[in-house]
Amino acid sequence: MKKALIFRGGWAGHEPVQTSDMVAEGLRKQGAEVDIFDNQECLLQEGLEEKYDVIIPVWTMGTLIPEGGKALLNAVRNGVGLGGWHGGMCDAFRDNTEYQFMTGGQWVAHPGNAIDYRVRITSDDPIVRGMDDFDMHSEQYYMHVDPGNEVLAVTRFNGEHCPWIDGTVMPVVWKRMYGKGRVFYSSLGHNAEDFRRVPRILEIAVRGILWAADGSPRKTC
Repeated sequence: MKKALIFRGGWAGHEPVQTSDMVAEGLRKQGAEVDIFDNQECLLQEGLEEKYDVIIPVWTMGTLIPEGGKALLNAVRNGVGLGGWHGGMCDAFRDNTEYQFMTGGQWVAHPGNAIDYRVRITSDDPIVRGMDDFDMHSEQYYMHVDPGNEVLAVTRFNGEHCPWIDGTVMPVVWKRMYGKGRVFYSSLGHNAEDFRRVPRILEIAVRGILWAADGSPRKTC
């Protein structure tokens, strides 16, 4: 059985409690065990790397506590997975560049705020396999992205709100490695309503987090 740790908090506008509860339920339906903490001190628990297969940050903005940050980075380098969505993972801890190096991207803008846009699937990877392109009405994330990411889905900006980015193709879903750890990210899922309105973005999050967990060296009974 895979075991996940969710730590949540930060800016309330991304509904960290509601969205993480939905993802946790999806993971449990796939047989995973999920522990949820409303603090960062959970990262300091003894045996973090031996206890969990994947860690899920849901903490928009804020500051990563120093010792907790070290524990998180070390755990992923040593093979624990990391997975998350939207600002809860990639608009978190803006002052921590090593955290950004680990996640593979950082939010910088969402021109026009909630707008209509299309997500195009660009891979046959199991995380998105069987899914067609689909439409969103939400924040279209413009991000600074690591060119080493393996991109699974993209979106295209039309320049309506920022003419200088017209035609820019932006990664939406990706996976990567950080040390021995598998890292998954989706920029979709601004709030719980997004997950309810477009169920496949919840499915992408669950599939991606389970993929990240599958690389863990944790011994299970």
